[in-house]
Amino acid sequence: MQLTTRLKLVLGRPFRRAGHRTALVAAGLPLHFAVVPLWLWLLGTMAALVRAPGAVAVTPLPVLLTLVVTPLLTAGQRRRYRALVGKDLPRPAANGKSVVRRLTGRALWRQVCYHAVAGPLLAVLDLAVLAVWAAALVAASIYVWIWALPPQWRVTDLGYTTQAAYITAGGLALLFLGPRLTGALVGLETRAAEILLGPSRTEKLARRVVDLAESRAGVLDAADAERRRIERDLHDGAQQRLVSLAVNLGLARATLGDLPEDARKVIDEAHREAKEAIAELNNLVRGLHPAVLEDRGLDAALSGVAARLPIPVGVAVDLPQRPSPTVEAVAYFVVSEALTNVVKHAQATRADVTVERIGETLLVVVADDGAGGADLAAAGGGTGLAGLAKRVASVDGTFFCRSPAGGPTVITVELPCAP
Repeated sequence: MQLTTRLKLVLGRPFRRAGHRTALVAAGLPLHFAVVPLWLWLLGTMAALVRAPGAVAVTPLPVLLTLVVTPLLTAGQRRRYRALVGKDLPRPAANGKSVVRRLTGRALWRQVCYHAVAGPLLAVLDLAVLAVWAAALVAASIYVWIWALPPQWRVTDLGYTTQAAYITAGGLALLFLGPRLTGALVGLETRAAEILLGPSRTEKLARRVVDLAESRAGVLDAADAERRRIERDLHDGAQQRLVSLAVNLGLARATLGDLPEDARKVIDEAHREAKEAIAELNNLVRGLHPAVLEDRGLDAALSGVAARLPIPVGVAVDLPQRPSPTVEAVAYFVVSEALTNVVKHAQATRADVTVERIGETLLVVVADDGAGGADLAAAGGGTGLAGLAKRVASVDGTFFCRSPAGGPTVITVELPCAP
């Protein structure tokens, strides 16, 4: 039973898609030959002009008709591939609505090249493959023809002879060769159609860049949404529990006056650690995604960051409308990290932050009067200035740091915020 199944698979494998592929080849003949009369007309006119100069006028009508029917033939080819082999040929990029732009576009002339040059050549191969199928079917069924034809139509010296057996064997061999020839021809036609009827390599790369940009934007939005979710969960869950624990410990310390000294020390220590855990959790939540940024925007969030620093920081935010949450979060974290670096390394006495929207660009400038000498190239791979540059690049922004020795240091960030 297994041997029979394996034989069926081996013998039937070449014929599984042969029907659709052969139908694709047959359906391509009228489409491939459609432009041939027009070009024969043009070549005949030119030949007549060569034989009798001035007697015949060369008409551009064949070329114009070719340009008219090319979109129709291309649409027919797309339907042929979609209906018979389930393949969608990608369309080239639109060249605008102007007739001049369409006529001078590469896409139209690549299609003309397909229908006027590649099409007739493929049609010849189509005829050859169909002839192989016809010969295979006729030869493989030669005994049926010998039996079915009237005696006067039969080849007298053939009959049920060894020669007929050879013809049958040849027909069976062609039947097994036919699917492979058809598959090779369909592959060649598909490749030619993808190159000449589909988008060019440049257009494919451009589409790929757009797809990757959209995909990356989706990933960034999802990551930002996940950070906001974690922040809400920590704020509404673990943080509230720690606050409740600290309150209960404070009440226990205040109301239970008859506790032994050792027990009181344990309660005091637990109360202190609970308050420290709340402070650390607040910093963690603020680092993930501050609630004030989502609720009130960059102005309030950056003002809160500036208020917590030990040096005076001027904050000027001029935004007629809020940017996207992802861009807003990047701007916030860039300013927050830059100000942290100012406090840690710059030995500055003052810093200024300016955020404004210029057209479709969010401009962020962080300046300080510190010692300078900050070097982006020498920064660590994932922290400091290098980390800020990577965060800005994640949204296709630009990062520039000017920090001569002796100061001042000015960090300029441009973030795209197109609607």
